[in-house]
Amino acid sequence: MEEKHLYFVCMSCSYTVQDKNLSGEDNDDIDWDTEDELEIQEIQDTVFSSCTDLRTTGQHVVCCDVEASSSSVPFRSKFIQQFVVMGFPEESIAKAIEQNGENSDLVLDSLLTFKALDDSPEEQPSVSPPLEPSISSDDSASEYNKIVLDNVYEDDSWSSDSDNYINTVKQCYLNDEGSSLSEKEKMLLFLGNMGYPAEEASIAMDRCGPKASLPELVDFICAAQMSRAEDPYLLEDVKPNLKDILNDCGGYKKRKMYNELCKRKKQREISVEEPIRLPKPMIGFGIPTESVPRMVQRILPEKIIGPPYFYYENVALAPKGVWDTIKRHLYEIEPEFVDSKYFSATARKRGYLHNLPIENRFPLFPLPPRTIHEALPLSKRWWPSWDTRSKLNCLQTAIGSARLTDKIRKAVEKYDGEPPMEIQKYVLYHCKKWNLVWVGRNKVAPLEPDEVEMLLGFPKNHTRGGGISRTDRYKSLGNSFQVDTVAYHLSVLRDLFPNGINVLSLFSGIGGAEVALYRLGVPLNNVVSVEKSEVNRNIVRSWWEQTNQRGNLIHFDDVQLLSRDRLKKLIESVGGFDLVIGGSPCNNLAGSNRVSRDGLEGKESSLFFDYVRILDDVKSIMSRHR
Repeated sequence: MEEKHLYFVCMSCSYTVQDKNLSGEDNDDIDWDTEDELEIQEIQDTVFSSCTDLRTTGQHVVCCDVEASSSSVPFRSKFIQQFVVMGFPEESIAKAIEQNGENSDLVLDSLLTFKALDDSPEEQPSVSPPLEPSISSDDSASEYNKIVLDNVYEDDSWSSDSDNYINTVKQCYLNDEGSSLSEKEKMLLFLGNMGYPAEEASIAMDRCGPKASLPELVDFICAAQMSRAEDPYLLEDVKPNLKDILNDCGGYKKRKMYNELCKRKKQREISVEEPIRLPKPMIGFGIPTESVPRMVQRILPEKIIGPPYFYYENVALAPKGVWDTIKRHLYEIEPEFVDSKYFSATARKRGYLHNLPIENRFPLFPLPPRTIHEALPLSKRWWPSWDTRSKLNCLQTAIGSARLTDKIRKAVEKYDGEPPMEIQKYVLYHCKKWNLVWVGRNKVAPLEPDEVEMLLGFPKNHTRGGGISRTDRYKSLGNSFQVDTVAYHLSVLRDLFPNGINVLSLFSGIGGAEVALYRLGVPLNNVVSVEKSEVNRNIVRSWWEQTNQRGNLIHFDDVQLLSRDRLKKLIESVGGFDLVIGGSPCNNLAGSNRVSRDGLEGKESSLFFDYVRILDDVKSIMSRHR
């Protein structure tokens, strides 16, 4: 029979007592800051007193069976303590250890699940502890490219109807009625079990849509929570007594320790590597505004000299190793890293890998506005002198909320002259993060969709109408090319194809490549456009008709279904492709993704390998036709 013995845990601190001897070792697995060390010292002082009482009275608080091991007792003492100081009940900790063993990640997941099922909504505060906003000393707007946090909350109060609803769903699930739940109810239940409040889960599902995946919903909720946590005025202006309440009950420090442990757990699960070293200035092989053109030479392998030409785009700030992998799969060509702030009034750091000639390039005319005031002249009247921005940040798929802009107005209008430096930093931080512009006295607002179209080089109303919502317009524009930048690279094609060009456009989006070629004066003979989003396909179709294109537009909705046989038939039909262009999704590459930044192995970003497969098939099929 397997030999076992008992160990005892003091309820106040989870220090383990075995054979009536106290193990009072410090926990080395958690990094305590100075403030928390004081609290832990108080706990240690208490435990010696309470454990002495246990030795004399023989009372046991928690009793568990464990394998006999002289080394297991100190480890379990520290192992249990890290969860007790976060506020989890000892009974739940013992149950989680019994189910999962001494795996801290599995135990933490189980404790979160127990808490989600047992806690009432009133026991879960909806506001995270305040964090200092990470304001860079560099005023360059491009430094904020990594930050994409959605400030979506219009109301800080809890929705009792929503919480009652999710509790009902939980009860149905526990009563084995889960099979009759709708997909939305199941998703709400799942988010609830993960520990997310019902109100936040409901808002996320409403904003992201019924087809949103679990990672997308988690991204949305986490981004909103981080945005609120980074707001230094949230606890002071909105809930002035909350911080005191949390400090009085010790919950603030426990929540801080809990957040730190969760942060370390996420860092173990998700490898967020350093970004590639990017050139400064980020001007690629040259920009049109250089007074002295750069003398750049590059030698391409003979086998990849076009046609067919290819052009691939993605975010420059990808995890380390991503661009090396892209180069390896695209013939070891050096990428051209360019920030669109040298072509427009907005930053957009991108990498472009292509086999196009780099001599005799020319820009689109007329040249687009290069500063905020040139692009938005009406804002100059209201622009304060202490807002020194001349360029906008990278345009994203989300915008700042009305609640945020109202808070900024209230913060600024309290002062007749310039507000204090603290207020200026607060305002500038959010203005840079959300691309807010001054539209009135003390009033800021997000960019309108038609302003975003202009900044990205698209024609006015390109994304407007046809049943497309404002949200869809921002999303589609945020994922598009910057037309002026791409057109500068593609300009060499005008002399190469004076009679027109056949284009295979992968991940077409809203047609940035097609618009660039059209504005360059390159006739579009045949365009095979592959785009998953029906909204984006409708935008491209509408633009094609409104500009009276004489060529053929052929739509496909999935690159993964574009097989070699189908490509062969298309090439036979249109006579081959002169250009294969596209940029695969950056969802798993962008620095803003804190949940699934898995690089090219991620669900969406792995579609890069379909670009490579299709390009190889096109080159192979066309070489045989020749």
